[in-house]
Amino acid sequence: MSFKIHVSGDAEAAVRSTVPGLVNDLVASGITAQDPALWGPDAEAEAGIRLGWTEAVAISRPLVPQIVELRERFLAAGIDHFVLSGMGGSSLAPEVITRTGNLELTILDTTDPGQVLDAVNDRLSTTVLVVSSKSGSTVETDSHRRTYEKAFRDAGIDPAERIVVVTDPGSPLDVSARDAGYAVFNADPNVGGRYSALTAFGLVPAGLAGFDIEELLEEAETISLELAIDDETNPGLILGAAIAGSKPLRDKLGIVSDGTHIVGFADWAEQLIAESTGKEGKGLLPVVLDVVSPELSEGLADLQVVRLVDNAAAHHLFPADRHRGEILVSGSLGAMFLVWEYAVTVAGRLLGIDPFDQPDVESAKKAARGLLDARPEPTEPAFVDAGIEVRGDPAVLRGATTVGAAISALLQQLPADGYVAVQAYVNRVALPQLAGIRDLLAARAKRPVTFGWGPRFLHSTGQFHKGGPAVGVFLQILSRESVDLQVPDRPFTFGQLIQAQADGDAAVLAQHGRPVLTITLTDPTTNVETLFGDVDD
Repeated sequence: MSFKIHVSGDAEAAVRSTVPGLVNDLVASGITAQDPALWGPDAEAEAGIRLGWTEAVAISRPLVPQIVELRERFLAAGIDHFVLSGMGGSSLAPEVITRTGNLELTILDTTDPGQVLDAVNDRLSTTVLVVSSKSGSTVETDSHRRTYEKAFRDAGIDPAERIVVVTDPGSPLDVSARDAGYAVFNADPNVGGRYSALTAFGLVPAGLAGFDIEELLEEAETISLELAIDDETNPGLILGAAIAGSKPLRDKLGIVSDGTHIVGFADWAEQLIAESTGKEGKGLLPVVLDVVSPELSEGLADLQVVRLVDNAAAHHLFPADRHRGEILVSGSLGAMFLVWEYAVTVAGRLLGIDPFDQPDVESAKKAARGLLDARPEPTEPAFVDAGIEVRGDPAVLRGATTVGAAISALLQQLPADGYVAVQAYVNRVALPQLAGIRDLLAARAKRPVTFGWGPRFLHSTGQFHKGGPAVGVFLQILSRESVDLQVPDRPFTFGQLIQAQADGDAAVLAQHGRPVLTITLTDPTTNVETLFGDVDD
């Protein structure tokens, strides 16, 4: 078996009480048959065009030899550095696949000018850019493509020989890329971005980087029959019930890797769960955890822990290695992708929401576009402390005059069932240590803390922030770059774009009544150490 699951405690009770009803309602076979009525009449129109992922293995198989042949052509020409421009699901699945295979794939899912410049200046003479955008109009990927086109031309390289496009058939990008002579792969338009791991969006960049994508599809195929059967042993039904069927609902889902061979899977699952379930004031908040301390698991009644273990070790087969009350899962990567996709759609049915739409994602994009068009003067900080600029509504700051006091004021507004979301609009390659603020805040707040690199989270977990339960408080971290980069043939720079994205999201969060504290690091490397001290006080 390519996937195993063990449940106990509340999760086991949820499975026992919920799965029989799912079996009687023929939910598993209905998902496989792409029945859009499973999520109610309000969801039927969207579900009717978003269930193509259930047959992704069969649809994607013909792509494999095309991808392999293109990789061999590149390698034969001495071109062996692959860069992926994509956001949300378009980048997270290839990142998991290649990291698990210990393969190099540069992920460009940011508008930070320093990070974009570093990527463009890295081995350009042997670089291929893969541009992945379902709609073909994503501002980040459009900006990346324009930048690489200019860089290639400036270096005397024909962009048509170095740019590969993955998009929906007939999208603006599909049309323009074919006109420009680029290699184009079309994905199934009946698959949403977060369900696209086993489509061209996952396979093209991973395959070009050297991953055995045929094996990945075979791994998914081995579990597909089990997922289609209306039976109480169906792993998709079990996992869906375990994460969304407890009463009362444990709506914070801690995901921790415990020796699994799959690298970074929790980050992929985070965007799948948050964007699919966070709407109508409901949802499951995924929280990526490094470890789960006894104090955390016992102290948070609303936290359900999912532990990802190694399939080969099969820890959950041995009672001594089980963790009471946790959900333990293991499996091959292809199987994990498919099981979780089934499970999250099952969770959507149990929560009474449409798991395929994302009504609040567009709001932040619209706000950012408005700010780019209007180009308002930057707002003055409420105060500056040790080179860190602090901004926020007076009701959020509560008279604070230091960074530490401002963070304390934000945490004072955290509900008993709330969470803290850290949103870092910075160069994540230059400042990877910033992610450590998550654990410091969790220890201080005694509540779940999520961490997202901006702006990529806007395409995924940003949906939960606005559409899910209104119990979050938000810490934005920006940095002032020493360099900026003009987006070719556009009236803005990358620095202006990332600032507009952060400001736009903050404005939309505030409109939804979410407290937002924004801090800007004017000297990022030095300020990070200061910030850690302020958080740890």
